[in-house]
Amino acid sequence: MEQLTDLKAILHSKRANIFYLEKCRVMQKDGRVLYLTGAKEEKQYWNIPIANTTVILLGIGTSITQAAVRMLASAGVLIGFSGGGGTPLLVGNEVEWLSPQSEYRPTEYVQGWLSFWFDETKRLQIAKKFQHHRIEYLKRIWAKDKELQTEGFSIDGSDIEQALSLFSSKIEHCENVTNLLLVEAQLTKSLYKAAATRTKQSDFVRNFDSQDNANAFLNHGNYLAYGLAATTLWVLGIPHGFAVMHGKTRRGALVFDVADLIKDTLILPWAFICAKEQATEQEFRQQCLQNFAKHNALDFMFDIVKELSLEGKSL
Repeated sequence: MEQLTDLKAILHSKRANIFYLEKCRVMQKDGRVLYLTGAKEEKQYWNIPIANTTVILLGIGTSITQAAVRMLASAGVLIGFSGGGGTPLLVGNEVEWLSPQSEYRPTEYVQGWLSFWFDETKRLQIAKKFQHHRIEYLKRIWAKDKELQTEGFSIDGSDIEQALSLFSSKIEHCENVTNLLLVEAQLTKSLYKAAATRTKQSDFVRNFDSQDNANAFLNHGNYLAYGLAATTLWVLGIPHGFAVMHGKTRRGALVFDVADLIKDTLILPWAFICAKEQATEQEFRQQCLQNFAKHNALDFMFDIVKELSLEGKSL
């Protein structure tokens, strides 16, 4: 069996894999974690490279053994339960993250986070910094991603440029988190409209319960982003309840705050593009994972959360 030190050889920020599994059994066999699927004639086993995995989402029809959980936990892999396609079955329900237990995670980041968190004014300052980093990331990625530019997603587009500029100018004038959430919602609505226009889906309306592909892909992709955010916070030792924006409305809301750093940039446009191309759920998921790796999404999340944790001490 692999040693624990071997399993943790790959830094979480460099790991490549997120798995979504359904209609299978996850188990430990011969020192490896496998998932078992039932074919027509025989059962098939597939290996999960846990040392290079950040998150495993277990969807409908799945089960997992205690031995498999033990190995996944030893490798620092987060386990989540979800509805079909990686999204909740019920309105407002959340993925429940099972975090590996470790007494050896760093303490400096949670201490830095808590040094500002109990001060409402300082918490608002950090929330604003999150939004600035979010916009900077979108501008940087959309300015260089040729595939997105081919589909019309460019910061040179007048509607996109106007939406980003307006949001940036409003951030510093927000006097509380409620105001910040309102202007953030306006930005996302503007980006939805821009994406719908570019992919000729003019009748699009954001609805978490809708069965159309664009809405379903947005739900699915967002939960992949939540997996990355949950991994980032777990590794850095920061509890999910210490949110800077969503805390009044969401349990474990810091996951949502951190995921927002990349959602508009990497999930939103591809949800509309893949819907236009009538891609399958698996094809969309693969596109998201490729974009996460291509644009160093997990590295970016780690960098920003670490930076703001330590910066909070000096506010």
